[in-house]
Amino acid sequence: MARISWFDEETDLPVIDEQAHKLETFTDALADGMVSREELEKQQRSVVDAMRAVEGSLNDEQHAAVTRLLIELSAYNIMRLLHELHAEHLRQRFSA
Repeated sequence: MARISWFDEETDLPVIDEQAHKLETFTDALADGMVSREELEKQQRSVVDAMRAVEGSLNDEQHAAVTRLLIELSAYNIMRLLHELHAEHLRQRFSA
């Protein structure tokens, strides 16, 4: 598999989310506008499988760097989700 950059070349912003939108499991889960418990559990298993596949191949320094990356990415995704939900709430409140 060819290396996919983690950043937009022009903005230097992360583009991991754009890659997620290409995942069949992601698009299937969002097709009906709802994420079921089963779909969430399937994605969780996929994450665990990917983490297990990588974790054992890392030395201690790489493991620390990837651990930090995963934590920062998780925090960013949660913060962005909350920001978007708040913005949508405000949009709905003031567009009515």
